[in-house]
Amino acid sequence: MKLVIAYIRHDAFEPIRADLLAKGLPSMSVSDVKGTGRQRGVTEHYRGSSVTNYLRPKVRLEVGVSDEDAQTVIDTIVTHARTGNIGDGKIFVLPIEQSIRIRTGEVGEETMEKHESPAGAPSVD
Repeated sequence: MKLVIAYIRHDAFEPIRADLLAKGLPSMSVSDVKGTGRQRGVTEHYRGSSVTNYLRPKVRLEVGVSDEDAQTVIDTIVTHARTGNIGDGKIFVLPIEQSIRIRTGEVGEETMEKHESPAGAPSVD
């Protein structure tokens, strides 16, 4: 089992979400975060003063999947998030030692099963 963590631009989120849903992988956690990397800060001028903000807004996307689905998630994120510019983001992949579905008590790989694609779910290709 793997935990895929991606830091992406806000405008890349919706195409990634729709594509993962169509592929039967709708479960994810999403957070608004700020961070700094190679992307330079933005200088704004306000009332005669210049202020540089180095913390850029990003979306943190976390997806727990089985080992065989991890590459699908990574490829989907890269496909929709890559613009070729500084600030596209980063992806980290971590091993998951254990997974437990609280509702049923299921443990391990069976908690990471793919979902059926919902009827009428848009296919993003």
